[in-house]
Amino acid sequence: MAATGSEKQGATAYYVSTPIYYVNDAPHLGHAYTTVAGDVLTRWHRQRGEKVWYLTGTDEHGQKIMRTAEANNVTPQAWCDKLVEEAWKPLWEHLNIANDDFIRTTEKRHTDRVQEFVQDLYDKGEIYKGGYEGPYCVGCEEYKLPGDLLDGEGEFAGQKLCPIHKKPVELLKEENYFFKLSEYGPKLLEFYAANPGFIQPESARNEIVNFVEQGLQDLSISRSTFDWGVPVPWDDKHVIYVWIDALLNYATAVGYGANQEKFDGTFPADVHLIGKDILRFHTVIWPAMLMAQGLPLPGKVVANGWLMVGGEKMSKSNLTGIKPQDLTSHFGVDAYRWYFLRAIAYGSDGSFSWEDFTARYTSELANDYGNLASRVAAMVGKYFGGALPEATAAGDAERAVQEGLAKAVATADQKIGEELDFQSGILAIFDFVKQVNGYITEQEPWKVAKDTTPEGQARLATILYTAAEALRGVAVLLNAVMPETSQSLWDSLGAEESLGALADQKVQDAGAWGTLPAGATVTKGAVLFPRLEEKPA
Repeated sequence: MAATGSEKQGATAYYVSTPIYYVNDAPHLGHAYTTVAGDVLTRWHRQRGEKVWYLTGTDEHGQKIMRTAEANNVTPQAWCDKLVEEAWKPLWEHLNIANDDFIRTTEKRHTDRVQEFVQDLYDKGEIYKGGYEGPYCVGCEEYKLPGDLLDGEGEFAGQKLCPIHKKPVELLKEENYFFKLSEYGPKLLEFYAANPGFIQPESARNEIVNFVEQGLQDLSISRSTFDWGVPVPWDDKHVIYVWIDALLNYATAVGYGANQEKFDGTFPADVHLIGKDILRFHTVIWPAMLMAQGLPLPGKVVANGWLMVGGEKMSKSNLTGIKPQDLTSHFGVDAYRWYFLRAIAYGSDGSFSWEDFTARYTSELANDYGNLASRVAAMVGKYFGGALPEATAAGDAERAVQEGLAKAVATADQKIGEELDFQSGILAIFDFVKQVNGYITEQEPWKVAKDTTPEGQARLATILYTAAEALRGVAVLLNAVMPETSQSLWDSLGAEESLGALADQKVQDAGAWGTLPAGATVTKGAVLFPRLEEKPA
């Protein structure tokens, strides 16, 4: 039985990867959805105090890239360089993606190791030469099974279509090298049974188990009809199939064949985050390749659903590829990072609409959260000159808030950190925000302030300290999701001077009540979530 990610050696890292994205065009919301999810997950684990490695990058070989470059009258390498430097990397920086590495499959550190990996499989007898003819989708860079194809209609009547791209497949015939994938079906099924959490969600697991149970065909792992790819080391008339090339990024980026210490302490990935349309590559081909090489398998592969617009999967080919900047320019980067993980259950398909984003932003971010922060800072300023008072008259109401924060910490840590249920984790935090709003409404500090007796002022101080301390916990909990606004809230609470940097705060300590010291200077900073302007045309 192949090893899982739990059997890493040395100083281990919590290793998370996104797919490496095709650079045939600029990134859209679907690409950013997966990348933001990975960023939130790894930021969360960093705030647990864990060593983390977060990898993303670009897939730059294959026929689709070559044709796109030709259509733009440039070389494939020039096309890739332009897209990476002008579109992909700038977007991740714009969205505050804190990746540890960015792998490009045209880099020598990758291509050399790919050749070594494939050569080793060839030497072991896992690869043989043969011929193949079948329907091929250039968009997927994949031979399709006849049963997966759709019947074309309208302009495509009489043709067979790729079920993902809804475009005609091409009949491709060539002499290739094949990996003995068919021999790994029983081993894969045994592994799935022993590791039921390897493929998530459950619907994805069932799909793959059923697929493998029907029997696997050997996999064509080279192409000879074009030359934009990594050459097969023993036969330079062929290039390595782009998916074999691409999947190996998860190994080459962390030192495979080059830095054994780093490789042992990082590989395999604890979590591969992918789109469900590339599920078979990551849960059938990738683990079979690793088994053939005697390498450990990933901890789990988690497939997110599709983002839908008007009932169609969001993509360039469907003309629904909305740019993330179209939304961040209106709602802000933090709200963008929050919205998709809050609005859509990770692993399920979800529909995006401008109206839904606007409604959630206004209700939850501006009214519930942002207004709470503003009210508390304003009252500390008004009643105590901006100096956070000491809580000396706590009662049942304050204990309920304290218990509510502890519950939010435990729930969010389990849901986000362990289950990758971002929606439930975020909702747990915002349920606590609502609890604090309810606490202020019930305690009515503006009325208590009229009681100038020592008892009345002690009660007012306790109410405002409780609310501010609750916000401290919220700032820590939301730091992985909304780092900019969390830092602004942290600064406004006076916590930087008193407690150190927000990034150093541990998730598990967010509920340690009484951490915010009395006397801290509370300031009313900029509004966390400003009122939205009119929707741009």
